[in-house]
Amino acid sequence: MSGGATCIPDWEHVSFSYYKYVPSLAAAGIFSALFFFSLAGHTIQMIRFKAWFLTPLVLGCLFEVVGFMGRAVSAHQKAGCWTRGPYLVQTMFILLAPALFAASVYMSLGRIIEIVDGERHAIIGRRWLTKIFVIGDVICFLLLAGGGGMLASAKDNKSAYNAGNDIIIGGLVLQLLWFGFFVVVALVFHRRMNLAPTAGSQRPDVRWRSYLHALYVASTLIIIRNVFRLVEYSEGSDGYLLSTEVFVYCLDAMPMFLLVAWLFWKYPGQMSPLLQKQSLYNDSLQEIAM
Repeated sequence: MSGGATCIPDWEHVSFSYYKYVPSLAAAGIFSALFFFSLAGHTIQMIRFKAWFLTPLVLGCLFEVVGFMGRAVSAHQKAGCWTRGPYLVQTMFILLAPALFAASVYMSLGRIIEIVDGERHAIIGRRWLTKIFVIGDVICFLLLAGGGGMLASAKDNKSAYNAGNDIIIGGLVLQLLWFGFFVVVALVFHRRMNLAPTAGSQRPDVRWRSYLHALYVASTLIIIRNVFRLVEYSEGSDGYLLSTEVFVYCLDAMPMFLLVAWLFWKYPGQMSPLLQKQSLYNDSLQEIAM
């Protein structure tokens, strides 16, 4: 027994086991630390620039920390004696974190459009753009949360396991389609801005192209991770990806860490002070006109 769990000596060959491999304590510890430092860095940046729209990015880092800490607890347990709590924590939090990263990417595009006064170049108006994509992201988040909860709690209930697995696949497919549409919207806006730049885009302190390039890199990393997870869950519990731990770190943990590190370097929150100055300038003009 370990933590109230019934040990399964033949855990590698049974129909259901929390893991199909022995989780690495070192890898889980390293990524817990990496995401913890990312959490601290992004929290400081958010407060410094008052970039509250990037709160989901900070929460995503927190989810990753909690998820890999749960994975570290599982790794500390004896093989085949894993308990449900840590497994449920690592499954849910690692699965959901990228949806929070995606929400920050969506909201960043809305700020770019606003800062260059480029709404006429956007397929979807700035105010509706953020709402539409964030609502879609919330739907994906709920699907993944529901499917992840069913999957982690199913144990030897095959029908519940399959239902949870299918819900996760549906959430990942929807997330990929939604994200693909977002990239199209961003690319069309980028092309139109290059063809007919606005006056706001000519200001030297408005590095809108740099912000867009940062979103493209972040989007690519999220898409890579989501494609991996989609293939993993499509293969089922006996699939090669789900039974080989290295893929979790190479195609999920590493891309998500690169994403938060990249967005720390190319910090989109730097737009917040510019937007505040722009708002004060517009208010002053309105007062003069009155």
